[in-house]
Amino acid sequence: MFAALVVAILSGFPVAFSIAGIAVLFAYLGWALGAMDISLLGAFGQRVFGLISNQVLIAIPLFVLMGALLEKSRIAEELLDTMGRACGSLRGGLGISVILVGALLAASTGIVGATVVAMGMIALPTMLRAGYNPSVSAGIVCTAGTLGQIIPPSTLLIILADVMSNAYQQAQYEQGKFSVEALSVGQFFAAALIPGLVLVSLYLIYVLVRGALRPQDMPPADATMSKPTGREVLGAIVPPVLLIFAVLGSILGGLATPTEAAAVGAVGALLMSGARLGRMRGLILISAAALIALAIAAGVFPVRLQRGDLGAGSYVAGGIYIALAVLGLIGVLAALRNVLAERVVHDAVTSTMTMTAMIFATILAAGMFSLVFIGLGGEDRVAYWLANLPGGATGALIVTMIIVFFMGFFLDFVEISVIVLPLVTPSLILLGHDPIWLGIILAINLQTSFLTPPFGFSLFYLRGAAPPEITTGHIYRGVIPFIGLQAVGVAVVWIWPALATWLPRVMF
Repeated sequence: MFAALVVAILSGFPVAFSIAGIAVLFAYLGWALGAMDISLLGAFGQRVFGLISNQVLIAIPLFVLMGALLEKSRIAEELLDTMGRACGSLRGGLGISVILVGALLAASTGIVGATVVAMGMIALPTMLRAGYNPSVSAGIVCTAGTLGQIIPPSTLLIILADVMSNAYQQAQYEQGKFSVEALSVGQFFAAALIPGLVLVSLYLIYVLVRGALRPQDMPPADATMSKPTGREVLGAIVPPVLLIFAVLGSILGGLATPTEAAAVGAVGALLMSGARLGRMRGLILISAAALIALAIAAGVFPVRLQRGDLGAGSYVAGGIYIALAVLGLIGVLAALRNVLAERVVHDAVTSTMTMTAMIFATILAAGMFSLVFIGLGGEDRVAYWLANLPGGATGALIVTMIIVFFMGFFLDFVEISVIVLPLVTPSLILLGHDPIWLGIILAINLQTSFLTPPFGFSLFYLRGAAPPEITTGHIYRGVIPFIGLQAVGVAVVWIWPALATWLPRVMF
């Protein structure tokens, strides 16, 4: 069944239809051979309903919209240009600025495609003009763009949190526990924060060391490049940083669920885009400040106006909160007017719809695939195989990580997350692995699927956006050291599990 799936996907047929088609084909084949009860397909309707009523996954289109607005309004481009001019005079400085901007964009957009394309169009020509080695330049841009998959908020972590929570509950049922615990997206966001920064540090160390050992690969930028003023640097960096604090702070501080925080991020990106693009900038900034003040004040001193025992202070606070909300709404409408006038919102909504449809179609099709796979007895075989591998729990995890790594050469992270992981993770949890730590090392491994040829998505994105002098060979050679650094990142989190488990344990 897996072999047929790989052949169908490699043939170029649309992924979601390949997965669902193979599932139906093997369901009827299993029925004809007496290996499967075909009535099991009746459970597919329940799986679809479970998916479309899943509150957690609503965060995906909202985070995608947030990133699309920042990309289409050219805020990401401005950040990249400013940081490039600030660090360019150092040896390897442009590479350092691209990695730092990649980390900032990852934490404020979470969209790999948008980040890689933006940096490929802006940073790559600048690096080549400065005399950077083409392979090194392509590798840095590709890898910095993929940080959006491990640094929260990210669609990978949202999907992975859902998969790991289901696997954890399944493992608890199999242990005879019927009062089961669930895992939240917030826990995975908190768990991924330190490992994400570890990866950024590894990339920066590599660039600094390579710049010192092979200065001809990464010379300083042209001295004629104008240095940005302090005001320009602050103007480029502060808005994305504020957005990161608004989104991640509200989740990790317990003020909002990831879905609510995604809505905060989408509104914040709309206000930033509106302030940058058109008139009434002062009003939009004042309304943004009013919304921030409202969020903080309502968290510190909540008011329930429907209660009958409120004092005068509560009514005064309630009146102030209403005024702040109205001011915020006026600013949102002004920002919406600006982005509509510039047609930014049209492009952002179109790309959001496209990406969301692709992700959800794949998840739906994978639900049918795993249903048929379980019906054919595949899940029991996988569990038996993992339990009887030499090396016990560690051996089973090493083999799983190797399989996931090699699947990343041919399959997308969504397909691996929703097809392969639900089949192996319950058994790995039963073997004694911590589900949050397990999820994070799998997330770093899955992030590598964006960089591994021939089907690494970042390679495709950069190939489309790169100047003509950058060849596919340059891109492939450039990412090889960073694939090695990803493996080092997995090893670091494996050796020190507290990097992934300490923050969620403290905060949740």
